[in-house]
Amino acid sequence: MVALALAATSAVGDSESVTETTTGSLAEPSGMRLATPQNLVSRKAIGYWTVRVALGWLVLIAGQVVALVISQQPWLWATIAVTVVIGAAHAVVMPQWRFRVHRWQTTAEAVYTKAGWINQEFRVAPVSRIQTVDTERGPLEQLFKLSKVTITTASSAGPVSIEGLDADVAARLVDELTATTQATRGDAT
Repeated sequence: MVALALAATSAVGDSESVTETTTGSLAEPSGMRLATPQNLVSRKAIGYWTVRVALGWLVLIAGQVVALVISQQPWLWATIAVTVVIGAAHAVVMPQWRFRVHRWQTTAEAVYTKAGWINQEFRVAPVSRIQTVDTERGPLEQLFKLSKVTITTASSAGPVSIEGLDADVAARLVDELTATTQATRGDAT
């Protein structure tokens, strides 16, 4: 599919075999299996997440500076210093951590995702349940040439999203999932 296609079989237990197909996912002969997806998001996502989180902290710091100017309370310098330290640590640690955690993978049977940085979520969306595949690019994502792919399914858990993809990879993924979904029998419900 989007990444390298692999075709290797490995033994699991005594008699069951697991076949690695397209991008290294684990698809059991009897159905899908929740395995850690193999594809990383774009390295550019680190910069995107850093800028996004830094902007949030800058808004908070600006509010604190306004409060300092208006109230002239010297103790507000301490709150600003604490906010700067926490914000800087967040802006350094979170993007790197998210990059190491965020994964995605597609097979002919399903889309697998892993996301989060404190609360991590593993999702499997069977291709037969996919209803829509969308691409989203906000101003910051456009600046970094990134896209977010959202896969809406008939699941009550909501859509599956893959953030931080290179725009060209996202476009190929959307085309591929659209073609696969159209070729898959089922009513996506």
